[in-house]
Amino acid sequence: MSGCILSVNLNAVAHMRNRRDVGWPNVQDYGRKTLQAGAKGLTIHPRPDQRHIRHSDVYELADLFKQSEFHDCEFNIEGYPDKRFMDLILEVRPHQVTLVPDSPEQSTSDHGWDFEENHSFLTEVVAEINKHDMRSATFVDPTPQATDAAAAVGVKRVEIYTGPFGAKVPDVNLPEARAIIDTHKQARKNGLGVNAGHDLTLANMAILSQLEADIDEVSIGHGFWSDAWLYGLEKTVSLFADAAATLHPEGRK
Repeated sequence: MSGCILSVNLNAVAHMRNRRDVGWPNVQDYGRKTLQAGAKGLTIHPRPDQRHIRHSDVYELADLFKQSEFHDCEFNIEGYPDKRFMDLILEVRPHQVTLVPDSPEQSTSDHGWDFEENHSFLTEVVAEINKHDMRSATFVDPTPQATDAAAAVGVKRVEIYTGPFGAKVPDVNLPEARAIIDTHKQARKNGLGVNAGHDLTLANMAILSQLEADIDEVSIGHGFWSDAWLYGLEKTVSLFADAAATLHPEGRK
């Protein structure tokens, strides 16, 4: 695939479904329609309390990727690698596993790993993921040094936490934007693939494109579904996929 791919986070759909006891919106159906509209990936974060994604959703979504029409799409499961999570991903075998340092009570991911404190733990977990032919990724703060530490635990990719940038009015002069660019440059020097996610929008992805970002994948939920309410699913996939593609040199040619 050329350019950076769009992986749509389905947590918001599951959260809406869970507000009522009627079984809809159906998460698998939305996942299917999102891929059919042109997204190249789906992301979910099954939390221990199942406040949005339920365990049953994980298996149903995994079934989508067994269908031939989605052979070129990727399933990304993110979460804190406790025993429950590891058992789940070893059973489902998604294409990518993104490790995040969330505690159960967090409402959303809001920081990268403390690699010094968790070096031994992450090294063991990452080795297990890599052994089973899944792509390992870790959530990192937007600092170049974090990618050095991530490389040391054996991951294949990092996901740069873009929340600090996403919370600002988009501008090429923002230090938060420069931090993302500096971080992905160091990640590339370390031989790592680069993902990015959290509060990315059409407007702030345009800023990263102007700064010549070099990103392989963006995982977007909140901004994507907010726009889908306005523009409809198919148009929103098109808009976000086109914007995402420009975050990689191949997509800017």
